[in-house]
Amino acid sequence: MAATAATLTRNERPRQPRRTKGKLPALILAIAVQLGFLAVLVFSVQWQSRKPEPITAELYAPPVKAPVVEAPPPPKVEPQPAPQPAPQPAPPKPEPVVEKPDPRAAEIALKAKQEQERKQREEVERRAREKEAKEAEDKRKLEEKLKAERQQKEMAAMRAQLDREVQQRAQAEREQQARAAADATARSRSEADWIRRIQAKVKGNVIVPSELAGNPEAIFEVVQLPTGEIIEATLRKSSGSRAYDDAVQRAILKSSPLPRPDRPELFQRNLTLKFRPQD
Repeated sequence: MAATAATLTRNERPRQPRRTKGKLPALILAIAVQLGFLAVLVFSVQWQSRKPEPITAELYAPPVKAPVVEAPPPPKVEPQPAPQPAPQPAPPKPEPVVEKPDPRAAEIALKAKQEQERKQREEVERRAREKEAKEAEDKRKLEEKLKAERQQKEMAAMRAQLDREVQQRAQAEREQQARAAADATARSRSEADWIRRIQAKVKGNVIVPSELAGNPEAIFEVVQLPTGEIIEATLRKSSGSRAYDDAVQRAILKSSPLPRPDRPELFQRNLTLKFRPQD
């Protein structure tokens, strides 16, 4: 067909051989473009991981018109639509990087854990010691408080007992003093009565001199036996009248035995006797 067109062209228009020569390269170019497109499609299909949908492509050959007076213009090659690129597969997720354990890090972590546990144990032990110390201190304070209260009670009891004893001693002393005073009073009374009876007996035997004036006093020291017998009568103070002194001395010796006291404990071996003529 191409040869017939070329023959007609040469017969009718022998002067236009260049136009017939330019159509063949265009056709070859179109075919090459189509083949390249097919090669791209085939490569894309092989490259994709999944089978793509089939794409249909039509090839058009340039129409050949019958020779006319003027050669037709070269056929226009219709631009083919650009093929849609196949969807790219999602890139695979990177696998997590597993780091190899570092033995030094494990050792450090173990030491840190052991140190923490040691500190925790020390803290527990410290709190236990503090608790025991506080309990011991509280117990000591309680014991001291109880001891102080007990001592206070004992001291109060001792003071009360001492006060009672002091009061009892004071009462006993007062009673003893009262008895002693009463006894002394009774003794003095009994002794005075005894002395008066002796003086009365002696005076009954005194012969007062007629020339004696006044009421002079003569004092004699008399030594006697428990039975009243007179051993000795000694003048200790003269009355100033020798006659009266001798008369009293003779009366004392004549009055032996002297009266004895009502209470035996009142007996005195040595007696001091006073005599006045008018008493």
